[in-house]
Amino acid sequence: MKTIAVIGAGTMGNGIAHTFAQSGFTVKLIDVSEQSLDKGMATIAANLDRMIAKGSITQEDKAKTITNIITYTDIKDGVVGVDLVIEAATENVALKLNIFKQLNEACSHNTILATNTSSISITQIGAVVAHPERVIGMHFMNPVPIMKLVEIIRGYNTSDEVTKIIMNLSEKLGKTPVEVNDYPGFVANRILMPMINEAVETLYNKVAGVYEIDTVMKLGMGHPMGPLQLADFIGLDVCLAILNVMYDGFKNPKYAPCPLLVNMVRAGKMGVKSGEGFYDYSGSKKAEKISKQFI
Repeated sequence: MKTIAVIGAGTMGNGIAHTFAQSGFTVKLIDVSEQSLDKGMATIAANLDRMIAKGSITQEDKAKTITNIITYTDIKDGVVGVDLVIEAATENVALKLNIFKQLNEACSHNTILATNTSSISITQIGAVVAHPERVIGMHFMNPVPIMKLVEIIRGYNTSDEVTKIIMNLSEKLGKTPVEVNDYPGFVANRILMPMINEAVETLYNKVAGVYEIDTVMKLGMGHPMGPLQLADFIGLDVCLAILNVMYDGFKNPKYAPCPLLVNMVRAGKMGVKSGEGFYDYSGSKKAEKISKQFI
């Protein structure tokens, strides 16, 4: 496996492209927007510069990594001759199903089709392609170049051969792959999102404030980030989408998103990406200032 395509140049997509390119793969980065591609490539370059500053790579390594990435705005052009496609578009079921329908038409039947979804059913995605045994989940963690875990999700029809190939490939990237089965939220978000949701409920019920909740979890439980800060980092809209998938999948009220989370997303308070969530990021990307509505 030498050439891969990554669909989506956003946070996860550019991180996946960066990781594969730095490991010597030829990467075809695909997005419908030239502006998104330019922004994604600029992010990759900036992240590589940070690695140079830390002494973990050289200027030559950066140049090779950038050279390994080719950008496309058309899926049909971008997937020609690739061994693997990793879809990293927005966490939206209809969008992902549409992309996989296009991949079914554009790709060879031998091409492995992976999705970076954090919660949507791999089995459901696989059902729209002619050979669902080649569809698998590769749930990378953010930031992709740094985080070691890759959750490898087997759909109902995913073959043993494809699973083995993707597990081995993840190890070649220097990652630690963990195989899980296809149920809502998989493992990572099935455990993480209820914790985040409970933290929002704790704030909503005025048990404690933003700083207090995050401090308890950081100092008391050894978490590097408090759950509210982490929610801001992930994106409150993403957290809400994942909780909705889990609630719909299990029909269990414990996964129902907190009304405060719903209202914040409706109000456009998405966290770091929008400049405000539980914290105010207008002056810094660090969670140093509590959002005024929670003071």
